[in-house]
Amino acid sequence: MPLFHAVVWLDHQCAQVLQFDAAHVQAQKIKTHTHHTRQHGSLVRTEHEYFGEVCDALVGVHEVLITGSHTVQVDFKHFAEKHRPQVAALIAGYETVDHPSERQLLALARKYFVRFDRMVGQPTLG
Repeated sequence: MPLFHAVVWLDHQCAQVLQFDAAHVQAQKIKTHTHHTRQHGSLVRTEHEYFGEVCDALVGVHEVLITGSHTVQVDFKHFAEKHRPQVAALIAGYETVDHPSERQLLALARKYFVRFDRMVGQPTLG
């Protein structure tokens, strides 16, 4: 059951996806699949597969906050805009954060979406 908001913390090895509303939270972890080949471009394909899985986890969500290091945010944004524009359109913002706990990540996202929803004139749903 997709929920209204989601926050994603990611680096280049794993992602934590939290979908939430006022009363519920669904957590999912996604890890990269390492392909140990010498084939040219295999690291790019691995990253694309990984970012694709993160995008798949966001199907049905209305607004997404992406968090992590600046570098991974830029890489993910580029991937989403080029390969998954429907997901890119859902991204409400990007926040640079280190390694928050699930509780800290959820608190950051709830606070972010209250401000974001007020700014765009939408009622806060969670």
